[in-house]
Amino acid sequence: MSVHPIEFRYYSEAMRAIFTEEAKLQNWLTVEAALARAHAALGHIPKAAAAVISRNATVAKVRLERVKAIEDEIHHDLMAMVRALTEACGRQAGKYVHLGATSYDIEDTALALQLGAALNIIEQDAQALLKTLAALAKRTRKLVCVGRTHGQHAVPTTYGLKFAIYAGEVRRHLDRLAEAKKRIRVGQMTGAVGTQASFGPDAPQLQRLVMKDLGITPVMVSNQVIQRDRHAEVVFDLALLAATGEKIAHEIRNLQRTEIGEVFESFQKQQVGSSTMPQKRNPHKSERICSLARIIRAQVAPALENIPLEHERDLTNSAAERVIFPEAFILTDYLLRQLDEILRGLDIREPAIKKNLGLTNGLIMSERVMLELVKHGIGRQAAHEILRQAAQTAFVSGQPLKEILLRDRRVTKVMTAAALERCLEPASYIGTAVAQVDAVLKKCRM
Repeated sequence: MSVHPIEFRYYSEAMRAIFTEEAKLQNWLTVEAALARAHAALGHIPKAAAAVISRNATVAKVRLERVKAIEDEIHHDLMAMVRALTEACGRQAGKYVHLGATSYDIEDTALALQLGAALNIIEQDAQALLKTLAALAKRTRKLVCVGRTHGQHAVPTTYGLKFAIYAGEVRRHLDRLAEAKKRIRVGQMTGAVGTQASFGPDAPQLQRLVMKDLGITPVMVSNQVIQRDRHAEVVFDLALLAATGEKIAHEIRNLQRTEIGEVFESFQKQQVGSSTMPQKRNPHKSERICSLARIIRAQVAPALENIPLEHERDLTNSAAERVIFPEAFILTDYLLRQLDEILRGLDIREPAIKKNLGLTNGLIMSERVMLELVKHGIGRQAAHEILRQAAQTAFVSGQPLKEILLRDRRVTKVMTAAALERCLEPASYIGTAVAQVDAVLKKCRM
């Protein structure tokens, strides 16, 4: 029976498959086979023995059930795999299984294969999300809307700029992932404390052969384990992705508020919003993203705490990593896919956007008018005070800013009513927003 939601609710099949017990066992076996082939290439063991080990190093031959049965007896999961593979290979070839290696030569090298594959999926997710955000930025590049700071109407912006900002952030995440993948896809054959003594004088060559076989890079230096700063970096990058996902989802939640109503999550014909309030159309998918982001970010602390292991190693990282890697990767993958789905179906309500632009009767254009007054010879501070007073009057009285300004001789002396009207048009005050969107699209090659 399933217990954790990453097993039955918050997952994709592709990512979950990477973190199954069978997949982990297969990665171990794959490393053992590469080690045997490297030994054979250097003349340490017969080539025929390496061939037998390679043929049997599959979960079809080394069954998970058998490995678990051995582990129940000896209480060591990696050694249980070694014994099961030895059994499968027979007496002659079996005696060369795991030659010279310590457990974490196998486990950490296999972990590099696992996390590298998982990062490939995360990169694909991020690239799909970037493509969706870029398409939205292009579609809305000139869609003027209210900009909000401190939860209050500020000055006009565009939806295109909102989406371009998100796209730029995801682009940076892809850069980080590419860097992290180079540092995480490293393996080792260094023995009990990192000296490589158990592999003999040609140990560096053996290590290079194993990693070349596996398609990863040899670690530059290590002790019994590959140092955990690499792994912490990957978990932190996932947390950054999740934080961006939450950032976008939180904005959608706010913009879907009844009082704003500018964007909505898609809503299916038979979808139910509330068990008791039939009218509800809740942004529950965006809320789910915000919730899962908290769990993903929570994995950063134990990942950092796994870095300072004692002496040449202790085992305090092991149990934590059995939790944080599957949770962080499976949930981040799910979060990114969900967010992409939300954005692809986003319902953008232009009438509500236009209505909200005029909600404050011109107050969002105060800065625009102030700067125009400066152009006509009024000092910047004096112009600011004129608009501040007018805005306060408009706020209290509910009158349009235009009417109040047209009664102020300081304004009408330098501006006509037509000029003031032009200054109060939101579309006239979006600066380089469109150009910035186009620059992001070019940078992202969209």
